Amino acid sequence: MRVTLYFSFCLLIVVSFRLPAQQLYMPRNVKQALEKGTRSLNGMPGPNYWQNKGKYNLTIIVQPPSREISGHETITYYNNSPDTLKYLVMRLVLNVHKPEALRYMDVDSNWFTDGIVVDQIQVNGEPVVFDNPRFHFTWQNLALPQPLFPHDSVQLTVDWHFTLARSRGREGVIDSTTFYLAYFYPRVSVYDDYNGWDRLDFTGYQEFYNDFNDYRLQVKVPKNFVVWATGVLLNPDGVLQPEIAQRLKQADHSDNVIHVATLEDMLQHRVTADHDWNVWQWEAQHVSDVAVAISDHYVWDAGSVVVDSQSMRRVSVQAAYNDTAADFHRAVEIGRFTLSWYSRNWPGIPYPYPKMTVVQGYADMEYPMMVNDATTPNLYFSQLVENHEIGHTYFPFFMGTNESRYAFMDEGWATTLEYWIGEAERGKAAADSFYKQFRITRWIHDPSQEEDLPIITPSNVVRGVAYGNNAYGKPSLAYIALRDLLGDSLFRRCLHAYMQRWHGKHPIPWDFFYTFNDVSGKNLNPFWQNWFFSNGYDDLAIDQVRHSGNNYEITIKNVGGFMMPFDLVVQYAHRQQRLHYTPAVWSQHPDAYTIKLNNSEPIQSLEIDPGIFMDANMKDNFWKK
Repeated sequence: MRVTLYFSFCLLIVVSFRLPAQQLYMPRNVKQALEKGTRSLNGMPGPNYWQNKGKYNLTIIVQPPSREISGHETITYYNNSPDTLKYLVMRLVLNVHKPEALRYMDVDSNWFTDGIVVDQIQVNGEPVVFDNPRFHFTWQNLALPQPLFPHDSVQLTVDWHFTLARSRGREGVIDSTTFYLAYFYPRVSVYDDYNGWDRLDFTGYQEFYNDFNDYRLQVKVPKNFVVWATGVLLNPDGVLQPEIAQRLKQADHSDNVIHVATLEDMLQHRVTADHDWNVWQWEAQHVSDVAVAISDHYVWDAGSVVVDSQSMRRVSVQAAYNDTAADFHRAVEIGRFTLSWYSRNWPGIPYPYPKMTVVQGYADMEYPMMVNDATTPNLYFSQLVENHEIGHTYFPFFMGTNESRYAFMDEGWATTLEYWIGEAERGKAAADSFYKQFRITRWIHDPSQEEDLPIITPSNVVRGVAYGNNAYGKPSLAYIALRDLLGDSLFRRCLHAYMQRWHGKHPIPWDFFYTFNDVSGKNLNPFWQNWFFSNGYDDLAIDQVRHSGNNYEITIKNVGGFMMPFDLVVQYAHRQQRLHYTPAVWSQHPDAYTIKLNNSEPIQSLEIDPGIFMDANMKDNFWKK
C-alpha cells in the first residue's frame, strides 16, 4: 500500500512560504539587467527586454569524397539593442580543429584541419580587412567601417572554405561519401542584455549559445547525393525523381513508415534528379542553427505524426542511415512516438517545428530539427538516446538558453524528459534502473570534491565529472524533486508559463527560478538555494527510533543535505506500508525530520527507499526491531 503524505506539503505552504524571501545569489551582470529593466524578479522578460537577430542566406558546395567545402553567405544583422556597436564578434566554431586551438577534450590525428578560412568579407558592400584568428580561434572581432546604431541593421557578405574533419563527432566524415556538417558557417556571436558579446572560446567540450535567426540554405551537390537539413525542403520536385518526390509527399500524411529511398534505389541511382549538380534549397525561420547531412548510399525513411490534437497539425519524421544499422530501421517509429508523447505529456507543448530528421552518425547530438546519433546493438539504449536528443527541441531550441554557461538548463531537462518518456516506453522499473545506472551511480558513489560542486557553477569553468554531474544527473533530480514538491498540476502550470514567457528568447537560471516563484505563488528560494547553490548530495539515514507501545517517533537525518523525496517502508508482521514524503519535509527541519506513527500493531522493520534519488550510503537506511 502506498500513502502520499500531503500534510508535509501543506505545512510548507502555511509556514515556510510565508517567511521573508530568502535571497538567491545573483551575479552582478544579472543585477544590472534587472536595473535596466530587461529582466525582472517575477521571471518575466522585463519591459526593456531585447535581443538581436540575423537573416542568413547560405550557399555551400560539397563534392564527396572531397572534404573541401566552400561557402558564400549574406547576413543581415539587426541591432535591436540600445547600444551602438562599433564592431561585431564573428564566431568560427570549426577553428576548434586547428592544432593550436584551445581544447578540453582528447582528439586523435583525424581531428585536425586548418579550420575555417575566411576568404573575404564585405560590410554593406565595402571590402574590409578580417584577419583570421591567431589567438582566440573560435571568435574574432570584426571592425565596422561605420558604427551600427540602435534599431539599425548591417549587411555582411562572406566567402569562406574549410576542410571537413575525418573525425567522427558532432560534425565530420561519417564515411567516404557520407558527411555531417554542423557549425560550418561564420556567424555573428550573441550580443545580449546581461553579458554583452559572447566571447567564450568553444573548446569542443561545452555546447552552444546562439541567436534566433532566419535561414535560407542552398546545398549544391553532385547528382545521386541526397541532402537532409534543418528546415523545410523548398524544391523536392527539382532535386528528386518524380516517384521519390511522391513517396516523400505521401509520408507527410502517413502514420506508417514509408521507404522513401531504399538501398536498391540509392545504388541504382533512382533517387535524385538527373542533373550533373543539384541545388537543394531549405528554409527555416526563427531557429538557432542549421545542420546538413549528405550521402549517396544512406537509405531514407519517413512518416508523420499529429502533434496537436486541436489543430491536427502533422509533423514529418524522417531517418537517414546505413541499411546495416538495425536500430535505425526503427528510428522513424521511435521518433513518431517521441514527438507525440512529448507534445501531449511532458513538457506537454506541441512540437513546434515542421520536421524532425534522425541521422546515423557518431555524436549523439542535437540540432534544430535534426539529430546525429550513433548506431548501437542495444535497441533500448538507441531509443533512449533518440528520446534525449529530440527532447532538446524544447531545451534549448524552443527557448534559447545559454548552454555554454548554464548547461543544466538544457541537458538537465533533456535527461528528465528521457526518464519520463522511458517510464511510458518500458515501465517504471526499467526506467528507474537505467536512469540510476546511467545518470546517477557514478556521481553518488564517488566522494571526490568535484562531484559536489553547486549546479549553478558556470559550465564553462568546470570539467570532467563536475561538468557531467552539473549538466545532467543532478539538475534532472532537482526537476523531478520539484515536480514531487509542487504536484503535477501546479508544476505543469509553472513549467508552461516559463516556456511560454521565454519561447524564442534567452532565459537564464534566475528567470526560471523566479517564474516558478511567481506562478506558484510560493517562495521556492529555499529549494533553489538547496539544490542549485549548495554542495549537497543525496544521503539519508534512520538516526533514531523511539517507541512507546505502538507509538513510534522515527528521526530521519539528512546527511547529504539535498531536499530529496523518499519513501519510508514500514514492515509489520503480516503487511507492508509505504509512506511517501515530498521534499517539503526538509523546509523547516533541513537536518533531520521526525515521523510520528500511531499503529495498532508493532513495527518489525523500517527502510528508507530513495528510489531514483540514490543514497550515498544505503547501510544506514535500515532499522530492525
